[in-house]
Amino acid sequence: MQEDKRESDPWIVTAAVVLVVLGLLNLTSTGMTSHAVRHALFAAAGLGLMRVVSRLRMGDLRAFGWAIFTVTTAMLAAVPLAGVATKGAQRWLDFGIFTIQPSELAKLAVVLVSAGLLAAGFTLGRFVATLAVVGIPVALVALQPDLSTAVVLVVTAGFMLVLARVPLLPLLPLFMLGIASLPLAVLFLRPYQLERVHVFLSSNADPSGAGWAEMQANIAIGSGGLWGLSRDPLFEVRAEYLPESEHDLAFASLVYGWGLIAGIAVVVASSVIVWRAALAARTARTREAALVAAGVGGLFGIHALVSIGASLSLLPHNGMPIPLFSYGGTAAIVGFVAVGLVLAVRRDGVARPLWAPEPRRRRRPRGLSVGAVTVTALLVAMSLFTWQLQHDRGADLRAMSDQQMMRCIRLPAERGLVVDRNGVPLAVNVAEYAVAVVARMFDENDAGSRRRLASLLGISPEEVTSVVRERGEGEQDVVVGTVAPEVARRVVDARLPGVLVVPSGRRHYPYGAVLASVLGHVGVADEHDMERWPHLALGSRVGKAGLEKQYDALLRGSDGKQCVYVDPSGHPVATGERVDPVRGHDLRLHLDVGVQNLATDALTEAMRKSRGDLGAAIVMDARNGAVLAMASVPGFDNNVYGPPADLVALAAQAQTPGPSPLLNNVTQTAVPPGSTFKIVVAAANTQYPVLAPESVIETGAAYTYGGHTFRNWQPMGPHNLLQAIQWSDNVYFYKLGELLGPENIAAVADQLGVGRRSGIDLPGEAEGFLGTPANVGSIGATWYPGSTLLMGIGQGTVNATPIQVARWTSGIATGAMVTPQLAAGYGPDVVPIPTAEPVRLPFADRLDPVRAGMRASAAAGTAGQLAELPVPAGAKTGTAEDPSAPGEGLNAWFSAVAPFDAPQIVVSVLVRGGGFGSATSGPVVKKILDYYFPRPPGVLPIR
Repeated sequence: MQEDKRESDPWIVTAAVVLVVLGLLNLTSTGMTSHAVRHALFAAAGLGLMRVVSRLRMGDLRAFGWAIFTVTTAMLAAVPLAGVATKGAQRWLDFGIFTIQPSELAKLAVVLVSAGLLAAGFTLGRFVATLAVVGIPVALVALQPDLSTAVVLVVTAGFMLVLARVPLLPLLPLFMLGIASLPLAVLFLRPYQLERVHVFLSSNADPSGAGWAEMQANIAIGSGGLWGLSRDPLFEVRAEYLPESEHDLAFASLVYGWGLIAGIAVVVASSVIVWRAALAARTARTREAALVAAGVGGLFGIHALVSIGASLSLLPHNGMPIPLFSYGGTAAIVGFVAVGLVLAVRRDGVARPLWAPEPRRRRRPRGLSVGAVTVTALLVAMSLFTWQLQHDRGADLRAMSDQQMMRCIRLPAERGLVVDRNGVPLAVNVAEYAVAVVARMFDENDAGSRRRLASLLGISPEEVTSVVRERGEGEQDVVVGTVAPEVARRVVDARLPGVLVVPSGRRHYPYGAVLASVLGHVGVADEHDMERWPHLALGSRVGKAGLEKQYDALLRGSDGKQCVYVDPSGHPVATGERVDPVRGHDLRLHLDVGVQNLATDALTEAMRKSRGDLGAAIVMDARNGAVLAMASVPGFDNNVYGPPADLVALAAQAQTPGPSPLLNNVTQTAVPPGSTFKIVVAAANTQYPVLAPESVIETGAAYTYGGHTFRNWQPMGPHNLLQAIQWSDNVYFYKLGELLGPENIAAVADQLGVGRRSGIDLPGEAEGFLGTPANVGSIGATWYPGSTLLMGIGQGTVNATPIQVARWTSGIATGAMVTPQLAAGYGPDVVPIPTAEPVRLPFADRLDPVRAGMRASAAAGTAGQLAELPVPAGAKTGTAEDPSAPGEGLNAWFSAVAPFDAPQIVVSVLVRGGGFGSATSGPVVKKILDYYFPRPPGVLPIR
């Protein structure tokens, strides 16, 4: 019974078997079933050889070592001649049904031969002989090149010298020479080896390149947790991201799949082998046997430390396996043979505790206990480091693991509609859907699915296959057809694998050019859009102009996604999370499409008759700024913008002669406002009184000032303020402007919104310009003596947009300034979009004289055509000289408010180059007001 106890060591055998089992667990969980079978077969063969070697007599140990050394040297010499090359290195010999890596056998050979040479005690001859003999396999391995194994052989030889109690005097120069020669090793490193060293030394290695293995090892260990992810259905895909998971980074792979508990099991099993080998060395009867057992323990310890250290990125990645655990037939067999040698040493020795004092005469290996403790302490420290990595970064690394294996296909949301105040659709989505397939998930070899999809799309199965093959290499999802909604529903119901149905995203504008300048258009997001909306996905469709741009966040909705899991090559392997898109909100406007059509038609007719080159008309609620119509001519067809855009049609529009049709002339065209500005000057007189409204002054046909003559539009008699507004008397306002001065006029004009944006909910609004001596000088221009007079009639240094004219017209009529707004609300319940409250003018209570002039103008003055309306109106006409205008260079203006006793709407019209305001723009305003205030049946117009 005692004999059996001495001859066996169940601890080391169990530890060896545990390492094999853990290696098999790692291989099977990562999908390497064939590798697992081979590893198991080699382990079984190794167990058999272990049993044989364990019966080896110590007297035969030296012969056995030299036999191993001779065979190893012969095979290493044969490798350059007949070896198998893999990844740029020639390390294997192919024997048909199996291959052998002689460098693994060389590790055991170095231990055996060194032990045999050094067992008899130190002499210089034995020392030199040991170095010479060991140098042979080291050189042959380094030439393969396998520098990591060569370094291990050198370290093993040094370790054996220390164990053999070689005096420090010859060892120190040797170690110093080794350290000094380390920089020279760079000359012998291959590029990939240099890269590994760089990754280890650098903190900013590219994780998609040189730092890939390190990053994946961190992800694997950090994500594994206590019990690992092997039960995750997608673990095999996760494991594919970890390179060399069966060999170099097997420890990281095991923790990934089976958790920290399995990693600790590797550490414990390796430590048991180290300690049992050390115990066998202490109990060996011969010095050679003790050195062999200690050397085997050292090999296992070194391999475990270096391999686990590399997995934890504490050491450079070096291709070092853990014996019996990492995949490799030669390593498995050599590992079991090494365990068999320890068993043989133990069988030959006398059992006694490791810590028992050693008789001086035996001279057992030096530093045996210290070495075993050091190896164990380092392995325990690495286990703690593994736990810390999981504790501190586990969640982040798990997220990285999920992120790197997932690719998401955007499912665009349907854009919300834009409707007018009555619910009439103004911007809609084209009723078509794109049918796309995830190229590498759609099984084109599945004839049933292919035929079914082809049948639904109305094309042949061959066409489906051709499209997928042609585009599938460079695109994750491939559009194979565009279908109507009913077909799209049938495709969805068919639930074909790898097939997606998404809205095409094309926008349709039923009213085209009538509303193009208001609605704008949609396009594919560019870099500016990405800056505006940082979370936009590439390829998103966003509003590029008009209301589509202004309210893009409401209209666009939230995209969904269909995620797929991919392997490291990008090949989809399974469907992942799906998030359905959320449709955008519908946007309801204050705008009335009936008024819009009427305004556009009337404006177009006025331009045709007058030969003006552009026109603008705005209809706005004078009480709150709600815009009822905004016509801009010429217009453009926003349907050609798609997307995808009709490039031919776009080019044709761009080449159209005349003013740009892309401008919204109501908000983006600023021109001299002419006599419509006179009511602003009159309002300034109420704030800064310089001429009593009832005062009558001489006017006539012209006014001479500073040696220049300023003409009236026709000779006139003496006028007061009411009459001057009623008949638009230039001379009266020359004199009034002179009395007020430009600063006073500008102060009131600013409060009436002249020279600044109105705040309408449209992008790209022009500011216009309100000149004073100060700001005109700041731009390098000159304020002449006559500039003030011209300012009095809205010429010279004053430029305004039609929407600004509408604002000051309604402001004077109501006493409050409103902010124009097109959008009324959004969503099915029409949630109101807040409108700025009207701002009361500080001089509102003193504006009655100005209002009286406006009423007189509409009743029997330059705007007298409005007298026929069923409601009272107030108005101001304008005819402005404009060098940019065609023909005679006159802009036709007309701005009116009705009913004047309780203002509801303001209508302002501009026709550039249209001539006289009352003749050209007046009829447009009258048509709009006639439409808005229809006469009761049977009531004739006022005459």
